[in-house]
Amino acid sequence: MFKLKLPTDPRWANIAEGNIQEILTDHAWCEQKAATNAISLIIMLSEYPEIVTELLAIAQEELDHFNQVHEIIKKRGYTFGKARKDDYVNELAKFVVQGTREKLIIDKLLFAAMIEARSCERFKVLTENIKDEELKTFYKELMISEANHYTTFIGFARQMGDVEAVNKRWEEWLEHEAKVIRSYGKSETIHG
Repeated sequence: MFKLKLPTDPRWANIAEGNIQEILTDHAWCEQKAATNAISLIIMLSEYPEIVTELLAIAQEELDHFNQVHEIIKKRGYTFGKARKDDYVNELAKFVVQGTREKLIIDKLLFAAMIEARSCERFKVLTENIKDEELKTFYKELMISEANHYTTFIGFARQMGDVEAVNKRWEEWLEHEAKVIRSYGKSETIHG
């Protein structure tokens, strides 16, 4: 569905399952950052009421996901750790073009779509490979949500610009993300 060029090695799920507290804390912060990103897109696209409405729903859903992960952390007696840098996301962010307003908006939407696509793919790997039944079910539900967010962001990018040009730029994003993700998949973080 996403055409990711480099799939996650299923062994990454073993790394994640080896330190559930860390993966949950990292995941919680990823959800908070996703909500923040949706809000920043609302600011950029304030003149498009239909898009704002959808982005608001995504921001609220991401905060709900943050809350769900936080509740699992508390229920399991884990300590919710401090915010972490997401090196993967920070590397991807460097690929966003700083051209015209239209190009910037399209690239910010594609950036969001890319993160959602990879997160969805990682949740699928967790769903298929971890033994923890509660988390297996939880990540399956989130996988569906992330896929919907991906579809929404890429759809908005196509709505904001020439579809052929946006599709070409998406291919560039896919190639760039494949280079970035090669350095990851070895730690107990959602993108790590």
